[in-house]
Amino acid sequence: MDKNKADLWQGKWISSPKAIVSEEPEFTLEEMFSGQLKPQLPVDERLHPVVYFKKIFELTQPVKKANLEITAQGIYQAFINGRKVTEAVFTPDYTDYHDFLQYQTFDVRDQLIEGNNSLCVEVADGWYAGRISVQGGSCQFGNQLALLADLKIELQDGSKLVIGTDNTFSTGDGKHRYADIDIGEKQDLRLDDEWLKNNQDFSESAVEITADYSRLSAQEGPLVFRNQALSSQKIWEEEAELVVDFGQVIAGRVRLTAVFPQNKEVVIKHSEVLDENGKFFQNIIGRNKDQTDIFIGNGKEETVEPDFTFHGFRYVKISGLKRSNLTKIEAIPIYSNMSETGWIETSNSKINQLLSNIKWSQRGNMLSIPTDCPQRERVGWTGDMQVFAPASTFYLNTNQFIKRWLKNVRIDQRSNGEIIDYSPAPKDAAKSVEFTGSYSSAGWGDAIIMVPWTLYQRFDDKEALAENYDSMVKWFNFSKESAAGDKTDDRKYLWDTKFHYGDWMLPSLMMESGGNPMATSKATKELVATTFLKHSSELMAEISDLLGHDSTAYRQYADKVKAAFIKYYITEDSRLVSDYQGCYVLALAFDMVPAEKKPELVERLVQKIHDNGDCLDTGFLATPYLLDVLTDNGETELAAELFLQAKCPSWMYEVDQGATTIWETWSGIQPDGKVGQFSFNHYSMGCVLDWFVRKVIGMNSTKPGFKEIKIFPQVQVCDQLKSIFDSPNGLIKVEINYQNRFDLTVSLPEKMKAIICLPYKNEEMKKEIMHKYSMGVLNSASKCVEVAVEAGKYHFAY
Repeated sequence: MDKNKADLWQGKWISSPKAIVSEEPEFTLEEMFSGQLKPQLPVDERLHPVVYFKKIFELTQPVKKANLEITAQGIYQAFINGRKVTEAVFTPDYTDYHDFLQYQTFDVRDQLIEGNNSLCVEVADGWYAGRISVQGGSCQFGNQLALLADLKIELQDGSKLVIGTDNTFSTGDGKHRYADIDIGEKQDLRLDDEWLKNNQDFSESAVEITADYSRLSAQEGPLVFRNQALSSQKIWEEEAELVVDFGQVIAGRVRLTAVFPQNKEVVIKHSEVLDENGKFFQNIIGRNKDQTDIFIGNGKEETVEPDFTFHGFRYVKISGLKRSNLTKIEAIPIYSNMSETGWIETSNSKINQLLSNIKWSQRGNMLSIPTDCPQRERVGWTGDMQVFAPASTFYLNTNQFIKRWLKNVRIDQRSNGEIIDYSPAPKDAAKSVEFTGSYSSAGWGDAIIMVPWTLYQRFDDKEALAENYDSMVKWFNFSKESAAGDKTDDRKYLWDTKFHYGDWMLPSLMMESGGNPMATSKATKELVATTFLKHSSELMAEISDLLGHDSTAYRQYADKVKAAFIKYYITEDSRLVSDYQGCYVLALAFDMVPAEKKPELVERLVQKIHDNGDCLDTGFLATPYLLDVLTDNGETELAAELFLQAKCPSWMYEVDQGATTIWETWSGIQPDGKVGQFSFNHYSMGCVLDWFVRKVIGMNSTKPGFKEIKIFPQVQVCDQLKSIFDSPNGLIKVEINYQNRFDLTVSLPEKMKAIICLPYKNEEMKKEIMHKYSMGVLNSASKCVEVAVEAGKYHFAY
């Protein structure tokens, strides 16, 4: 049961007069995107020290059991007798704090002793009050940091006591002179950590405040942890400053062992790339995107690491420290703790690097919430999660992580049914309306339908459908009513009435417009929005059937949308009125075209790809479906060519440019070497992993949760590959070797049934398979022989 009432806590919400966070002046998205910066006071004058709370108490006998239940307005770090209560960081996680604030429970028995004890907690701005909005605004959920905790203790004789936060706690500050989760952190190493261990109170008393209990919820989903440290790969000097390359773009921070000069500031700046001359530069622009940590030296050798911030980086630049003073420096990746479930290795080193890039982008953008990037916006864009959700389920078990985020999406849903473009939605989210004219967009808001559907398909989580169903209905009704507007004819089934991002950042339009993504919205939004209107209607029908609701209206509506699409968006000569690759991809992927015209639209898509130098020209919403559409329509060789293409724009172009994560834009580093001020860690275009798993490895779930699967490798992009996937129904192994012959080995766990599809390219291969594996069933349409198997290991060679 959630402790969501005041009388369920002995502790009171406590704060400090020094716990009020300063508000940043308003800064619009239009100003931000135009490159403007308003004058600001120095960081030291705008930010306050981290607030410390302390309670000294005595225990008269040994402890039998003890739990600490704790949360904060801000992010906290708790200690008992000088030892951290948990290695989790950034607790209580990022949620929509107005309605959903988690508390954590930790077993602390082994940290308590007979005699004097101390409970110490540090509370920093975090997501609650820090500069977390896209525009860099502060106090997004409130301006007062606060702490709530109950330390429940059972002694050896069975007696119990609860130490709850109240005004008997003392409060002060120390070495953390400020800590903003985006800007960075400043520590004064001249101020030691003795307060965590000694029996002395601070000079001020905590104050009890009025704060909401009803929003409290026990921890849901994974906590955030630091992970295996990465060693420095190269260190060099630039104008008396040190530059360090860790070899991998991450979300995290630096751990540094060095002699810190007395009273001098050691400044660490972070970046994901070097410029075209190989020099350090901070690639992220915008207000309060400093990504800078500072340590004031005490003349001693110390090992330091920020506590309340993280950055997106591969490189750091250190000023105020000589190379001779540096003993060790490491990068510490930070992400939510989800079990690793997938592994792939191929004979192609470039493919391996791409797959590694996708994995690292997923790690860096799954820190408490699924984000677009870990350095600039860091917000839970619904579109990014919609695009990447299927791919996200391979490397990590993302089920509970995504379900917690969906709870935020439901909380943020507007009364008219709109799904806001990103969740949790801080107060500055409303200002995006001034820029785009809308809270929502097709393909973004549809995440409330499409993402739970993915969780059901991959994890057999029917609860994900049930708990989001009401929100799905509200969003769909909004979409339908928005599309209809005041129209009276069949145009009411076209969603051409409001702003949409469309096939966002479509490469050719980005280049033609000088890098203006709004040009891609203008050119593609109406057609793209209509395809999602129909697709979501069909998904609503399927979900309704599963949950026992009437699906008739959804199916009928989908048919009407398709008819209107054919009438108004497909020309007589079988072209789309928005004649772009991505529009053809979505029209084909979502079955928007009549059967008799489908071959011509496929042909047009193929021609446009060839006209573009055999490069993709799809944007944000179409790229996840591009290679599937080609593969499913007999263009497997072209799909393989696009996947392996090394010209810009392409996945392998990024690899050839030294990428270690997936970029925000295909041309982050241009062919002439020019490096842009973009994010180099956006997982969205890593969506290609899902196609790779299903079409290259051939691993497909045919019943939710991999209760039954189909192994059907359809596209060859390398000579050899191996894959292991710990599915919800057990461990699946697939090995393929194309050298000299087709060689397939499959291992299946207990209780799993599978259809193994043996592909053939010609009549001779077909005859060999049918002769050698006579138990198989010929599937001429798919050009394969299907063999039904159950648990065990199977080998096929021909």
